Amino acid sequence: MSRPLTFVAAAALSLVVSAGAAFAQDFRALARQDLQRSHDELAANHPAPAVQGAASQGFRAWLDSGLQESLGLSTRVNSAHSHAYLMRYYAGGFRDSNIQVSPTFDNMGPYFGTSWPGFTTGWRGGRYIVTYVKPGTRSAPRVGDVVTSCNVIPIEEFARAKLDRWEGNLDTEAGRVTSAPYLFWNRNNPFTAGVPSQCSFQSGRGRPRDIQIRPIPVVAGDLEAAYRATVYMPPATPLAVETVNGRPWLHVHSFADSAGWPAFNAAVEAQAATLRGPAGFVLDLRAASGSGENSSTARGYGMANRIWTPEFTVSRQPAAGDITYRATQGNRDWYAAALGRMEADPQFVQDAMPVIEQTREVVAAFDAAIAAGRPTFALAGRAAVPDTGAPNPVQGPVIVLVDAGCSGGCLDTLDLLSKLPNVRIAGSTTATDTIFVEPTVLRLPSNYSDLSYGHKAWTSRPRANNQPYAPAQGLTYTGNPVDETAVRAWVGTLFQ
Repeated sequence: MSRPLTFVAAAALSLVVSAGAAFAQDFRALARQDLQRSHDELAANHPAPAVQGAASQGFRAWLDSGLQESLGLSTRVNSAHSHAYLMRYYAGGFRDSNIQVSPTFDNMGPYFGTSWPGFTTGWRGGRYIVTYVKPGTRSAPRVGDVVTSCNVIPIEEFARAKLDRWEGNLDTEAGRVTSAPYLFWNRNNPFTAGVPSQCSFQSGRGRPRDIQIRPIPVVAGDLEAAYRATVYMPPATPLAVETVNGRPWLHVHSFADSAGWPAFNAAVEAQAATLRGPAGFVLDLRAASGSGENSSTARGYGMANRIWTPEFTVSRQPAAGDITYRATQGNRDWYAAALGRMEADPQFVQDAMPVIEQTREVVAAFDAAIAAGRPTFALAGRAAVPDTGAPNPVQGPVIVLVDAGCSGGCLDTLDLLSKLPNVRIAGSTTATDTIFVEPTVLRLPSNYSDLSYGHKAWTSRPRANNQPYAPAQGLTYTGNPVDETAVRAWVGTLFQ
């Protein structure tokens, strides 16, 4: 689904908080204040309370209970870092990737840790497996060993306490994959255990053996090397076109505006004839996340149209159906402010008058619903377009390579690509998203965090709520996801 208003919702909200500025702050009070504000904003304006069905049940169950649980933990907040963890925990409890509380300062990134045992684990085939051991680490398990328990706690229970909601959503395959390296790291989270003291590991079919875990200091580059040896990370140039095994290989590892789309789109157009040839091509969407001022969905659809042509894709784009809005003054004011910014931008007026007209209709519908006392209203989205009979310009097979990092606009792009002939989705299971889409972004009172949530419900979305894309049998990659040589060799077999 195209989300043309996203650029307004994601208006710049940058604030860098230095260590000096954070000094002497009462972070417990700030956390309680931000938690309450997040709760109140979601209760007042999120569409889930006004939408029936399973998609809203998790929201309803967690909104109040999660607030009380998080407020109870706030006594342990003593820094901006712990504040960020607690806010992430509350947001993560909704099991909605479109509800996020993000720090407005540098939160030390995915490779941060204060200590570790010299080895790291990954999520492979439903188990936590040792994926990396730093050379020279003593008394360490071996790469390939399966973790069965830690601190005499079954590993599933231990992982839930250590990682779930804090580092990822362990109810999803993608959340398991991206958070698994942190199982043995001390990430300076005061709410969970650091490096465990003893764990059991199983080699092959042998009996599990206990190993005493000894934390070691982090040397620069250690944790990045361990994470990159476990989870696929995109290259420095996220958009590129190269030839692999005689076929075009399109790299699309980001949907951010800053990824370099003009040059990439030009390269796609220059190679359109080759992409449409009988040999086929690979579209690599691993780790394809990110957003920008313009709709990330439009980025993916624009790429597809350059390859398949708009005449061919238009009848295969998912119909939007009805979009449900919660008729609150807060949501109405968001759209009115967005409309004002659009109308004040001469370039936008010139380039996107249909979006302005659509937004005017939405504001008018809000006014009518609020005046009538209706809690919700629905507007028809893009209708299905009949097949135009345009021929498929792509002659060969297409492999779309995905993994746990494919999220947001990547999923919307797959909604289209999965309906095109001769396209097969391969790799591993993607991330998920809910039917509550298009973000409102709100600065929280502390200035240390931004709350983001989807403010309308795509109740008729063909892809179910929180449903990922999972490759079919024979198209699932079970090897090492960071061994690029092996990945490319495996993809080559799919064309035979």
